Amino acid sequence: MGRSADLPRASGEIDGDDTGCHVLHVDMDAFFASVEIRARPELRDLPVVVGGAGGRGVVMAASYPARRFGVRSAMPMGQALRLCPQLVVVAPDRKAYAEASSAVMRIFADVTPLVEPLSLDEAFLDVSGAVGLFGRPAEIARLIRRRVFEEHQLTCSVGVAPIKSVAKLASGSCKPDGLRVVSRAGVLEFLHPLPVTALWGVGQRTAEPLRRLGIRTVGELAVTPLDTLRRAVGNASAAHLHALANGHDERAVNPAHVEKSISTDRTLASDLLTEAEVCRELLRGSGEVAERLRQAGWVARTVGIKIRFADFTTVTRVHTLPEPTDAAAVVYSETVQLYRSLKLDRPRIRLVGVKAENLRPAAEATQLALDLFDDQKPANGPTDRVIDALTARFGRPVVGPASLLGRDSESRSVGGFNRSVDRSQRLAGPAGNE
Repeated sequence: MGRSADLPRASGEIDGDDTGCHVLHVDMDAFFASVEIRARPELRDLPVVVGGAGGRGVVMAASYPARRFGVRSAMPMGQALRLCPQLVVVAPDRKAYAEASSAVMRIFADVTPLVEPLSLDEAFLDVSGAVGLFGRPAEIARLIRRRVFEEHQLTCSVGVAPIKSVAKLASGSCKPDGLRVVSRAGVLEFLHPLPVTALWGVGQRTAEPLRRLGIRTVGELAVTPLDTLRRAVGNASAAHLHALANGHDERAVNPAHVEKSISTDRTLASDLLTEAEVCRELLRGSGEVAERLRQAGWVARTVGIKIRFADFTTVTRVHTLPEPTDAAAVVYSETVQLYRSLKLDRPRIRLVGVKAENLRPAAEATQLALDLFDDQKPANGPTDRVIDALTARFGRPVVGPASLLGRDSESRSVGGFNRSVDRSQRLAGPAGNE
């Protein structure tokens, strides 16, 4: 792979002086939908969404033709279909997304070892050590975009900036299929007109006290006295937001950045009314989460559940285990106990979720257990290992719990797999930038 100085500039590029702009944020465009369209080219110009087709399904991803109708990620499928009756709804294929993500991440790794994935479809890169091989940062961004498209028929948008928070915002501002350079001198000019909610860490809870102070833009936040901000949002948040608003972000690209939790949840086509029905969904979720733990080489010390009722009230519960695990049976047992601790009387439940967090490498945890107890066995039992081997060889469905067999259990789940991999430094930016 050579230098990219001779690459043509795309029409979606907003160029600038990239001196000192060693941080790239690469964000795949409508990733899940794009992977599906790549597999079915006849869908290319159609409004496509990935998600559950039932009345309670949720949009996981929307193609850009679908977005022109106002369809967005996390929107109820019923609302999306009302906005766009001709919408093409595609069931999610987690394996295909994971494979596409791995292929794209390998391109990033070809450029620099300093790659910090945030999710399947986005990552930070520090290219300060790569300019001697591949050219200036903007040239490297063009090279990455070209390789992603030529090798995998997918598009991405890239932000180039001196700091992570601005690179993230820059990639979002040039979607889809764009490139934007924010120079050192131009950081504040770029930042200050943006809504304050664009900043890393400003969600609805933080935005409300800022609104009460009359702060609507990043520029207004930048000139607000720190003491005023401290009274509104607390000491830590005030210092953090004030620094970002003034173009200061000391966080480096961290290739050791790891998943903080792995979870799955399902919205059901009809309300669950009995404990047996809920336990069946907990069993399904526990199996999926445990499998993903094993695939990623992690064990979890903490297990949790999420329950959403028919009135949309949501409760969560977590429990920390004596020893970390990646065994489906252990995760399931804990989730059932957490559910029973709620002591519900005739509940009507529309969503059931399972979560594993407080993760650590499985090899490290197993070695610690062996050091402490000579007869300690690995966290996952023989049944899990057999299921993993069969799944790897034959795909799904090969073997699983008998209680999950049958058309009824499959038809109840309209949301399919809902990806939720929380990251320890996950960015909070404007919605709909995928």
